[in-house]
Amino acid sequence: MARLPAREIIPTRSELIELKRRIVLSETGYGLLKKKRDALMLELFKAIKKAKDARRELDEAYALAQEKMALAQATDGIARIKSAAFAQAASPDISVEAHNIMGISVPRITATKVSRTAQERGYGIGGTSSRIDEACRYYEIVVEKALIAAETETVIRRILAEIERTKRRVNALEFRILPDLEEARRVVQTRLNERERESLFVVKRIKKTLKK
Repeated sequence: MARLPAREIIPTRSELIELKRRIVLSETGYGLLKKKRDALMLELFKAIKKAKDARRELDEAYALAQEKMALAQATDGIARIKSAAFAQAASPDISVEAHNIMGISVPRITATKVSRTAQERGYGIGGTSSRIDEACRYYEIVVEKALIAAETETVIRRILAEIERTKRRVNALEFRILPDLEEARRVVQTRLNERERESLFVVKRIKKTLKK
């Protein structure tokens, strides 16, 4: 059985209008995503500066704490230091809450009972020397600085991940979706123009025939 020729699909004006609407929406989304990407880059630079400062302060605090611990170990001995460590009555209370930066959920770390008095540490004033007590205090500062560094570095990772996702969406719109939509619009517009010219030609021929 012979196959009938495939029927040509003729585009309509409504299809052209829909394509134009999709192009406008895509261009709007493209512009908003570019603005979001630029804003995220600014947030990233702020977070990087904050993280650098936090890391520097952490390194400085750790180096100083190491010095204090070395002095306590040289004068009081490792046994008394271990005794003070084992006497610790409680650990710091650390909580992590989420807050929003440019639509990204990032952690906010808060801690209490990090810096404590000798009594709160569990060994009492007479249980250790001032050198051990000072070493403990400086290591508590290290913990505080470490929490700040952890928060800022986590924020950087979250922002970087969101920037990468946004860049992929921007590139998809710029290099694939918008060009495809524009090409489809051009083809439909060209085909509609051809059909209008054909229709006009037929009308002219009919009028010419009727005049004879």
